[in-house]
Amino acid sequence: MAYAGIDIGGTQLRIGVFDDEGNLTDVFKTINDRSLGGEKNMDVLLDFVKDYDIMAYGIASPGPLDVKHGKILNPPNLYGWDNFEIVRYLEEKTGKPVAVNNDGNLAGLAEARMGAGKGYDSVVFIGMSTGMGGSFVYKGELINGAHCNTAEFYNVIVCDDPYHHGSANPGSLNEIAGGAAMERIATEHFGKQMFAKDLFGLYDQGNKDAAAILERTSEMLARGIANIYYTIDPDIYVIGGSIAVNNPWYVEKAMTKAKGYMTDPNINVAMSAFGDDAGLYGAMLIGKDAMK
Repeated sequence: MAYAGIDIGGTQLRIGVFDDEGNLTDVFKTINDRSLGGEKNMDVLLDFVKDYDIMAYGIASPGPLDVKHGKILNPPNLYGWDNFEIVRYLEEKTGKPVAVNNDGNLAGLAEARMGAGKGYDSVVFIGMSTGMGGSFVYKGELINGAHCNTAEFYNVIVCDDPYHHGSANPGSLNEIAGGAAMERIATEHFGKQMFAKDLFGLYDQGNKDAAAILERTSEMLARGIANIYYTIDPDIYVIGGSIAVNNPWYVEKAMTKAKGYMTDPNINVAMSAFGDDAGLYGAMLIGKDAMK
């Protein structure tokens, strides 16, 4: 028996095959072809696993989603996928159980059940990448909330900065401390196109302007983490995402600042055990759960 986890990204799609013990045994990745739309892009992934005896499918997708009805709503980075009833489509194509959830949620679920948060009752996952994501897992179960907005840390307001795009609030964590936000701020400051890796590279070279930008973004991140502390107070924070993985010193800086806002700064922090594959593992887990 095998299980499939699907990870949907704006530029890349991946499907992983897992054995009954949850080991990743095979993986396929391809571009997210904007000319195809949701259904045909899914067909490409399904074709890869046609020779496997897949028992269930789980899907990690950017939000916003209607998890209860298995529907992708209108993610800003998925062109041609709006209002795609992805669960219904895959169930009809495969005849197997299918489940979908937010990619940040599923990364956290994987870490809580199998990774860095295993053994803890309450786990908060914070994903620091192009955007800011997150999830809250309690006793091995995802807490989604009435409107699937629990642990949508990207929208936590941390300052008065007026910039925002899409559904993000002005002054929210995503708009001031996410990777895309860093790129926007750095590009405006230096007067040329800058990416997050360029900003961190300048910091490593001792550039004072880059240091000032990262000092401020780490402060905003710290405020967001402090807000999480006072609303959830988890047993452990698991930190993942490309920015965190590539710049662990930055995570340490933000956490040190965050502890200054806490009444008891003796908190547990761990880096992601699964890295970029956390979403695949989490997708596999909800696929297996859908069989129950």
